[in-house]
Amino acid sequence: MGPEPITRDGQNVALVHERLRAAILGGDIPPGEATSQIVLSQELGVGRTPLREALRMLQNEGLVISEPNRRVRIAELSAVDLEELYTMRISLETVAVRITVPQLSAEDHAEIEGLMAQMDHLAETGSPKLCPTHRTFHCRFVSGAGERPTEMMCQLFDHAERYRRIYERRDPEKWAKRRPEHRAIIDAAKAGDGDAAADALAIHYVRTALSVVRVLDPNYSLDHLRTTVAAVAPGALGEF
Repeated sequence: MGPEPITRDGQNVALVHERLRAAILGGDIPPGEATSQIVLSQELGVGRTPLREALRMLQNEGLVISEPNRRVRIAELSAVDLEELYTMRISLETVAVRITVPQLSAEDHAEIEGLMAQMDHLAETGSPKLCPTHRTFHCRFVSGAGERPTEMMCQLFDHAERYRRIYERRDPEKWAKRRPEHRAIIDAAKAGDGDAAADALAIHYVRTALSVVRVLDPNYSLDHLRTTVAAVAPGALGEF
């Protein structure tokens, strides 16, 4: 099922981009699906000009692949893309966490504890609001790096959602397993230990990547990710 049509009054690039991006990340438009700009224009009820610009933005983001004759294809999920995604996330976020942790105030720690409590409750009730709260939690730990890097890292979080869904569908107890990893990040940050927080974050991401790659391609070796972890968060190397 595709995205809901956009009314003619809403024909602007930002809205088209937002709607298409949400449909791709949410799985409404499946990975690997190919279509044409004409079909998308009709389904969304928008003009070609804002659609082309929105598609260009999504292509730059790695979510859409342009093909001949104005056809587009949604980027497929793959072990290679997964590794590239988590290589970027761990490279950027372990540095950002080290920058952010010394800046956190008592109020910041209280906010983070509140987000953790919300995630506990939302996971228990199966609420769809868990994902945006989880996003806020992770983005909060890298926010000290500055607005532009934070925006980039939060965008990578969104991309990872496509992969996390694979793991989540196969493990109903996912939060019970991942909760201690989030707790470890919080505890290291409260202790003012940026290196420990970076290691805890890397452990969390490596475990997620390993869980998903076993589904995508059990024989795939995450050698590039291992090299990245050795460089930026050696405390997480034991996960491989």
